[in-house]
Amino acid sequence: MKMVIQRVSRAEVRVEGETVGRIGTGYLVLVGLERGDGTEQVDRAAAKVAGLRAFEDDRGRLNRDLADVGGAVLAVSQFTLAGSIRRGRRPGFDRALPGLKAEPLFDRFVQRLRGTGLPVETGVFGAMMEVELVNQGPVTLLWDDPPGEGE
Repeated sequence: MKMVIQRVSRAEVRVEGETVGRIGTGYLVLVGLERGDGTEQVDRAAAKVAGLRAFEDDRGRLNRDLADVGGAVLAVSQFTLAGSIRRGRRPGFDRALPGLKAEPLFDRFVQRLRGTGLPVETGVFGAMMEVELVNQGPVTLLWDDPPGEGE
């Protein structure tokens, strides 16, 4: 499982010109699920996002989490995060989890986040989306949790 976590002052996702998810302060989380991913990776990832301290305290240190700042999450499933560009000029998606298996895991990720009490918005799974954001800091973090590995 891969995630790109961007601290934002605002973000939104649109499908066919219509806004389907919007947040103010928080994290835009792009989520890529790979073959072999399961509930363990999803549960770890949700706990990581909910507890991640990527907002400054009064001394300028990254010591505050989403709950501390009244933040929210905009979670967007992104199939292409599982792509590889190591060989050739066109991305390969052999490692990407097929949609029928990925969607329930993405839904679980969202539900786990909501279960922490955080406000969570989403895009539309499998849709062509436009994502707009204002990256604050900028702070952008990567999460890579291959099947069978934990932190």
